[in-house]
Amino acid sequence: MTDPRPARDAAPSVPPNRRDFLTGAATLAGAGLASCIGTPAAKPQGAAARTATRHTTPRTPVEEGQPVRIAVIGTGGMGTGHCKSLVGMAKAGAINAQVVAVCDVCAPRAESARSWLAKEQGIEVDAYRYHEEVLAREDIHGVLIASPEHWHAQMVTDTIMAGKDVYVEKPMTLSVEDAVWLIDVMDANDDMICQVGTQYMMLPKYGEARRIIAEGGIGKPTYSQTSYCRNSKGGEWLYKMDPAWVPGEALDWERWCGPAGVAEWDPAVYARWRRYKDWSTGIIGDLLVHQTTPMLYALGEPWPTRITATGGHYVDKEMENHDQVNINMELEDDQVMSIVGSTCNEQGLETLIRGHEANLFLGGRDVVLRPERVFADDIDPETFACAAMDPQNELRRDWVESIRTREANRSPVELAAKVMVMVDLATRSMWDGKAWAFDPETRTAHAL
Repeated sequence: MTDPRPARDAAPSVPPNRRDFLTGAATLAGAGLASCIGTPAAKPQGAAARTATRHTTPRTPVEEGQPVRIAVIGTGGMGTGHCKSLVGMAKAGAINAQVVAVCDVCAPRAESARSWLAKEQGIEVDAYRYHEEVLAREDIHGVLIASPEHWHAQMVTDTIMAGKDVYVEKPMTLSVEDAVWLIDVMDANDDMICQVGTQYMMLPKYGEARRIIAEGGIGKPTYSQTSYCRNSKGGEWLYKMDPAWVPGEALDWERWCGPAGVAEWDPAVYARWRRYKDWSTGIIGDLLVHQTTPMLYALGEPWPTRITATGGHYVDKEMENHDQVNINMELEDDQVMSIVGSTCNEQGLETLIRGHEANLFLGGRDVVLRPERVFADDIDPETFACAAMDPQNELRRDWVESIRTREANRSPVELAAKVMVMVDLATRSMWDGKAWAFDPETRTAHAL
C-alpha cells in the first residue's frame, strides 16, 4: 500500500533518522547525565558508529528489607496504570516497593500522578519534566518507561548507563535497528535487568509448550498461528484530548517529539499517537507483540528471516495506521507463522502450533496436545493443566524481584528484538508492498 502522506522533512519515518539520534547515547550517559538536566532535548551529537559500553555509574543495591525504589517515566494512561498497580501490589504484600518519582513532559500529568502517589503511599514523591533528572538520583533502583515508543531506545540506554534497572513498555523500540542496538547495550551491561512489558510471557502455558516442543512432543514444528483482534464502534486509541495540554509551560512539545524530530503541534498526535505512522506501528506494535512474543518463546526463540504483510483501512478511515493487518512470518529452522490483527472485528485465529507429528492448542488456559491422524497410534492426546494468574501483575512482580535478587527476568531484550523484526518489517511491508528479509548473522534487514 502506498504511503498517502509526505514524510516530514524534520522527521522522516525511515529508520536511519532514529539511528542517528541514538548514536553516542552510551557516551552521553557515561559522561554524566546531570549535565543534561533541564535541557529541552539532550540529543547526542556526532555520527560515529554506535558502540555499546559498560555503565560506570554504580548501581544502588537494595538492602535487606528495604523497598525497591521505582521511578515512572511517562504518566499517561499506561504509566498511571502501572503506578496504581504497583501501589496496589505493595499494599497487598505482593511486592516490597515504592514509586518515589514520576517524570513527564506534560506538567499537569506529572503532578496528577505525583499527588496521587504521595497520598496513597504516605511518602514524599517527586515530579520531573526530563528523564535525565530522574536518572541523576542515586537512590532509585528501577525505572519503568511508559513513554511513547519513539523514545524507548534512548531512555533504556540512558537508564542502563545510569546504573538503574529497566521495565520498558512494548513495543520495545520503534525500529529493528534500535532493537538490535539494545541487545548490544545489555550484552555490555550483563549485570543489569531490562524487562519488556509483554505480560503474556508469564502465562504458564507457553513455558509448558516450550518444554513439550523441546522434548520432541510434536515432532518438527512447521506452522503456527496467532492473533489479537478487537472491535469498537468509534475507532481505536481515541483517548481524550485535554485542552490544558498545550505547548508552553504545561507541555514541552519539542521534547516530546525528541528522537523523531520536531513536528508541527497537533493535539491529536500528542493524545492519540498510536493512530499515526510516524509515531507508532499501531496494531502490530501495540497488540500483536503480546501474542507473538510468547509464541516465539515456545518455539525456542528463532529469529524471523522473511516477512510479508498486507493491511488496510476498512472501517476506521480517519486512522492513519491500518485497522486490519495480516502477516506471514518465516522463521529459522524451516517454519512459518501467520499473525492477524484487527481493530474492526474481534474474531481472531485460534492460537495453535502445528508440528509434523502433533499439534498444540493454546487458545485456553491449558495446553492441549492432539496427534496428527497418521501418528495417532504413536502419540496419545493429552491436556496439560496450567494455573490461572494475572499476567501483567506477575510481570511487574517478576521485574521487582529481579531487581532485588539479580536473577534473570522473564521478558528479556533479545527475545523482544526478535519480535521487533516482525513489528518493523511487517510495517514496512504494508506501506511499501514489498517482502522484507532479515539476516540473523549480520542483524540487518533489506527489501526483496
